[in-house]
Order: sequence, then C-alpha cells, then structure tokens
Amino acid sequence: MQFDTIIKHVQLVRPNQSEITVQDIGIKDGKFTAIEPEIPAADAKQIVEGSNFLAFPGLVDTHMHIGIYSPLNEDAVSESKAAAMGGVTSAVTYFRTGQYYLNKGGSYADFYPEVLERSSGNYWVDYAYHLAPIAGSHIDEMESLLTEHGVCSFKIFMFYGGYGLHGKTDQDAQKQFLMIGDDDSYDIAHFEFIMRSASRLMNKYPKLAEHISVSLHCELADILNAYTKIVQQDGSLTGLRAYSAARPPHSEGLAIWIASYLANETQCLNINLLHLTSQKALDAALTMQKVFPHINFRREVTIGHLLLDYDSPSRCHAKVNPPIRSREDVEYLWNALLERKLDWVVSDHACCAGEMKTEGLDHSDEDNIWVSKSGFGGTEYLLSGLFSEGTKRGMTLNHMAELVCWNPAKRYGLLRKGDIAIGYDADIVLFDPNETFVVSAADSESEQGYTPFEGMELTGRVKTTFLRGEVIYSDGEPFGLPTGQYISRPG
Repeated sequence: MQFDTIIKHVQLVRPNQSEITVQDIGIKDGKFTAIEPEIPAADAKQIVEGSNFLAFPGLVDTHMHIGIYSPLNEDAVSESKAAAMGGVTSAVTYFRTGQYYLNKGGSYADFYPEVLERSSGNYWVDYAYHLAPIAGSHIDEMESLLTEHGVCSFKIFMFYGGYGLHGKTDQDAQKQFLMIGDDDSYDIAHFEFIMRSASRLMNKYPKLAEHISVSLHCELADILNAYTKIVQQDGSLTGLRAYSAARPPHSEGLAIWIASYLANETQCLNINLLHLTSQKALDAALTMQKVFPHINFRREVTIGHLLLDYDSPSRCHAKVNPPIRSREDVEYLWNALLERKLDWVVSDHACCAGEMKTEGLDHSDEDNIWVSKSGFGGTEYLLSGLFSEGTKRGMTLNHMAELVCWNPAKRYGLLRKGDIAIGYDADIVLFDPNETFVVSAADSESEQGYTPFEGMELTGRVKTTFLRGEVIYSDGEPFGLPTGQYISRPG
C-alpha cells in the first residue's frame, strides 16, 4: 500500500497560511507523505474519517514541569495522557537539580541520565527537556548537554537566589533548596555566566546556533521579599489579589530589563522571556526589544494567564509563579497576542495534587495563599482554551497553529514538529470547533484532582490525537501504550 493511513475530509489548519482547505492526508512510516483534495481509499491500509473536523498540527507545549511534585516515572504517564487529551504531541519540560524533581544535587553528568532512564517508556507524547544550570559547575556542562544529549535550551529562575518556590524564605534556606555549596551563589553574576556560556556555544556550533537559547523566569527576589512583607502586614488583601500584590508586576518588568542588558553584554542572542503576566511585564519586554534590536527575543504567555484573573473563584488552587493578575492585564495580553507581540502560548503544566496544594492546612484555612504550593496543570485545555477565547476576539485558526505548534517548535529545535507538511512527523489533532463543554477535573487524565478552570464553558474540543501516525487519544480516552520518544534537539 502507498499509505499506512489516510485521514479523509478534514479542514486543514496550517501555520503561516491564510486559508483553511478541505484535504485528505496520507501517512506512511510515521510521516506525512501526501496532502491532497482527494486520495483514493484503496491506497491505504487504514482509513480514518475526519468528519470535516479541523485538523491542527500536534501541539508543541514547550513549558511543562513533569515530575516536580510526583515521581518522574509516574508523573510522565498521567500528565502526558493529559497532554494527549489536549492535542499536545510534543512536551518540553523544565528540569533542574535541587529539591523537588529528583531531590538531588550534583553534576548533570550523573543526574541527566537518570532523568532519561525514568522517562523512557512512560510518555504518551514525544518529549524533551530544558535544563537549568543551578550550580556553578553546571555552566561547564552546558556544552556536553548540547552535544551528547541534544539539550539546546537552558533556564534561569531569577528569583530563586533569595525567595522560595512557594513564598518568602531566607538565602540559607534557598541554598539548601537548590542543593548548592557554600561557594556557589545563585545570583545575577551566575545568570551572566550562563549567558556567556550559551553565547560561546552559539559561536562554536554555528549550525546549531539558532536553536541554542536561554529562557528566564523574570522576577526579582528583593522586590518579592519587600512586598510580601508589606502585603502580609497590611492584611487587607487575601487570596490571589494578595499574591499578585506580593509579587508585583514591576518586579517582572525590572527583571526583564536586567536580563535584557545581560543578554546584550554577553551577546547571548536568543532570549526567551517566559510566562509574561501583565502590561508592565510586556511593555518592559517590548521596550527592551527596541533598545537591543539585535537580540532575538521571544515572548511567552500561558493559557492560565489568559483564562484566569485574580478574582477567579479558584483562589489558592490558581496559585502560580508569576501570579495570576487583574482582568485588565488579561485583556492587555489578549490584545498583544492578536497584534503578534507574543510568540507562543503554553500551559506551564505542573501537576500539584490537591492534598499537596494545601498540605498541612485545616479546612478553615485551606485557602491560605501564603502556605499553599505554587503551580497547577492545564495542558489538557491548551487548545480548547485558546480556540474558545481566541475566536471571540477574532484570532484566525492559522495564527493559533503558529502560537501552539510552529513558533515554539522552531525556536526550540523540534524541526520535525509544528506543521502538517510533507516529511514532518505525522502528529495531528482532529478538533471539533462546535462542541461546547464545561471543564471538570473529574474528566481529566491528570492526577491533580482539581483544576482552577473548573466550571468554565469552553467551545472546541479535541476528538482524536495522532502521534507519528498512530492514535494516542480518541473518544475521550488514551489509546494504546506509551510510545513517546525522546527528542534530541535540534532534530
């Protein structure tokens, strides 16, 4: 047979295009091999009726945290099923040494092979990792991570040196949290040296240079510590409003200015500004683009910061870093997205089970924003959330495909992903644009047990997800066995 599978009668949604066309799609050996208005059914072993659904490329969710609150090998199973439920076929997850994740310090030469071993055979989707150089010695390992393991993206958590994952802490406690030695300092100088190393790699490996990048979580510990003290002592704010005030938007903006100046100083030309949450943060990012036009900035937003505001009823269940912001900030982000001032949309999925989210709190205090843990899942609602709210605002389907497929794939070196085109991996999502549903955690494949999106009515639903030509999710259920493969990047 000429094809293993033909998917008939779909409305093809491709990035970088301006129209939607009805096509048949031919798949052979896990690749797209034909896209035509009519492919004879006799040419394939298997026919899938597309039912005139939208056909998006498999989503590329490049901001996830698999294994942060649960063992990696277990979290990979449940949360990649949730990803497949949302149409995600490639997950790139952030990982680091220190507390949480594997709860280990030491070298990446010892640490990363264990990450890969625990991952193998447990993902329903293809996967890769961004890594964070936490200790000074990790900076020297960036080259071997690139050349031996295909890790081409590195992360900086700008607030980690003096502020905790869940709230205020002291520097000694943070050193213990990061599992770094007395001679190590996780500070601005450390960030500079990470950028210098990345810049050196870009120059040394010019064929890989466009995919080598540094990503930054932009908040400053000094500002967070000061404002947390003010907000807690004042006591007039509670819940998500209090958390937003304790980690104010100008902390993001100031961190972006510092990061951008360091990028210029080190000639680190590929910078990703992660999960921008506010007008102040985005304005700072756009200003820095004008100041340093030679820096190839990318600007990210999460589906959580597009769907939730700090008056959402989810309260502590929506605690995340940086915080959920005001409705005015939410609409500012949507307008920027429509104007193509933001480059991609991700989930920042970090499954934090309900009993852990409010661990140690009694029922009367279960909404204590200062004690609850940070992060929540949402990869399963990435496409539906973007489609539901984006169509209300006039966003085109092709633009959506750029935001959740093409743009992140190309930036991070997933070169076989992000489009429905001849020779690409046959990752595809059949999506019903007319089905409306109410979000319920009980329907999710995630082990989280709750969702801050509970009760939201969304329009547009994933019906079937294909990974390299094979169905991994259909009719509301994961399908088959975990066949996700590790992606060595760029590749």
